[in-house]
Amino acid sequence: MSEAIEPFEIQISQDVLDDVAERLSRTRLPDQIQGSGWDYGTDRAYLQELCEYWRTKFDWRAQESRLNRFDHFRTQVDGQNLHFIHAPSKHEDALPILLIHGWPGSIFEFSKVIEPLSDPEAFGGSARDAFHVVCPSIPGYAFSGPTTQPGWNAGRVADAFAALMARLGYSCYGAQGGDWGGIITALLGERDPDHLAGIHMNLAIPVPPAGVANPMEMLTPEEAADVAAFGQFQKDGMGYFQLQSTRPQTLGYALNDSPAGLAAWLVEKFRAWSDCDGDVESRFSKDDLLTTIMIYWATGTINSSIRFYCESARAGSLGVPADRVDVPTAFAVFPREVFIAPRPWVESRFNVLRWTEMASGGHFAAFEEPELLVEDVRAFFRDLR
Repeated sequence: MSEAIEPFEIQISQDVLDDVAERLSRTRLPDQIQGSGWDYGTDRAYLQELCEYWRTKFDWRAQESRLNRFDHFRTQVDGQNLHFIHAPSKHEDALPILLIHGWPGSIFEFSKVIEPLSDPEAFGGSARDAFHVVCPSIPGYAFSGPTTQPGWNAGRVADAFAALMARLGYSCYGAQGGDWGGIITALLGERDPDHLAGIHMNLAIPVPPAGVANPMEMLTPEEAADVAAFGQFQKDGMGYFQLQSTRPQTLGYALNDSPAGLAAWLVEKFRAWSDCDGDVESRFSKDDLLTTIMIYWATGTINSSIRFYCESARAGSLGVPADRVDVPTAFAVFPREVFIAPRPWVESRFNVLRWTEMASGGHFAAFEEPELLVEDVRAFFRDLR
C-alpha cells in the first residue's frame, strides 16, 4: 500500500467464514442466574439465539455484496492503511462531506445515508443539497486494518482524515459524526478550520465551560437532569470504557478468539445505547447486528479498535477540543443518546448555529433514524455552501 489511491473490494476468505462457523459450533456459554435477563450483561438466551442464527442462517456474502455496491478505496496516510468509501455526487458543485463512525460501529452504519446525501433527487430531495460523500474506516477499524504502531488516537485520526480530503482534492468540506466520530469531527474543527465549511455532530461530551465558578447555575432543570444522568452512566455504564482505556490488550485476546464473546460484548451496546426499549431487534435486525460484528471479526480489528480508547486516553483526546471551535457547528440531539451535553456548555465551546432535538433515536443515529439525520445535515449545510 502507498499514498496512491487504489480501488478496493471487500472479499472475505471462505476460510474465515468456515472457521467462524466451526468456532460457533463449539461455543461454551457460561451460566446465568435464572430470570436475570440482561441485568448482569448480555442475556444468555438471546446470545445463544443470535449465535445459532449466525452459524446456520446468516449470509455474509449477501451483506458483502450490499457493501460492495459502494466504491471502496484504500490509501496510506501517516504510515497507516486507510480504507474509505467515496461516493461523489453527479452534481459537480456538491459539497464534500466526511461521515465518521464510532465504536462499536463501522462504515456499515452509514449505508442508509450515503446515497440520499450523494444523490438527493433519487430520495425526494433537491440537487442543491447534494454531497460528495467520503466515509472512511477509522485507522485500526475494519477494512483499514489493525494499527501497527502506538499513538493512533483521535487527534491523529483527525489529522489523517484532513490529509485524506486534501489528497482527494477537496479544499472545502463538511464533517459529520457521533461517538468517536463526533470527537474526531470536533477535533477537525479545531485542527483544520480553514478547510471546513461546518461540522455536524450527534454526540458531545458534557464538559463545563472553563472559568465558570458554578456551571450548573447555567442550566435548566432538564439540562441539570441530563448532567445527573451522565453521572449515573459513568457509575454503571462505563465499565467497558475503563477497561478499553487502560488494559485493551487483555480484553482483546478473548474478543479476538471467541465469536460468541465478541457478539456478547458488542450487542449489549447496541441494545443499551439505542432507542429500542430493551428490544434490540426493534431497531436492528439480526443481519444488521451480525454484519457489524462480522466486520470486526473478519478483519481482526477488535483489538486495535478498543486500543483506540487507550491511545486517546493517554493523549488526552477523549473529550472536547482544548480551544473553542469557531467553525459553524450543528448538534442533533437524539433522546435516547447515552448522555446529552447541556446546550449552554456546548455553546461555550462551539460556534453552534443549529440545535435540533429529535423525536426519537439513540446513539446510532445514521443506523436508527437515517431520514432524520439526512434532513438535518441537508438543512444545516444548505446555507454554508
